[in-house]
Parts: sequence; structure tokens; C-alpha cells
Amino acid sequence: MSVEIVDGSTVRSFVDDEAAFNASVDGRFAALDANRDGVLSYADMSGELMALRVLDTHFGVDDGHGGADDGLYRGLFARFDRDGDGKVGLHEFRAEMKEVMLVVANGLGFLPVQMVVEDGSFLKVAIDRELAKAA
Repeated sequence: MSVEIVDGSTVRSFVDDEAAFNASVDGRFAALDANRDGVLSYADMSGELMALRVLDTHFGVDDGHGGADDGLYRGLFARFDRDGDGKVGLHEFRAEMKEVMLVVANGLGFLPVQMVVEDGSFLKVAIDRELAKAA
């Protein structure tokens, strides 16, 4: 983790650079696709979804056993599974990640904010990309 300064335009610029954004998203997709079948099942994605412990602690959905109800994570999975076939293809994953990142960009707004960013996250990739352009 690192402390970074970021604003919405940094994230939006990353999403707008289709080649860079897709390369990053495709890498995450490949890392999640445990059996290498080209689609993500709920089992493939559940660990990543459940790593979002912020849902448990900040939005009051803790089930009393240290984790949120499985229904919450299945609901998140359903957002990615746009055609409802029980699997998330690469195009579905890209589309949902694009929406997520644009929501983050809109939430950040135009004023720079200092935040803790996880190494390897899409936000960190966006920030590093912006820094490389400035260098």
C-alpha cells in the first residue's frame, strides 16, 4: 500500500485510454480465472469480492461472524454477469470495471485527494500511468 494523491481526471484518463485500461483489466481477469476456461464463475470471483471488507465494516452488513451475507456478494457478482448466464466473460468484466472506475472518478471529483491505495489496484495503475506521462 502507498499514500497517493489522485483526482477524478487521473482515473477518467486511465479509463479513456482503452489499450492501457483493457490490458490492466484483462490481467486481473486472467488472474481470477483459476481454471483458465475464459470465464469467471462465482467461485473464481468470490475471493476478490469478499476481499472488499469495507462492505462489512462501513456499510453495516456484517453477519456477526466476520463476513457479510453471501447474498450481498452474489448480488455483486450479478452486476458483472450482465447476461445472467452464471458466468462472467471478459467483455462483461471489462464493462463493469469501466463503470466502477467511472463511478470512482465521479466520486473523487476535480479536487485532488490524498488516499491509501493498494499496490496492483486499478487506482494504483491509473496513478502510476499519470506519473509516467508527467515524467
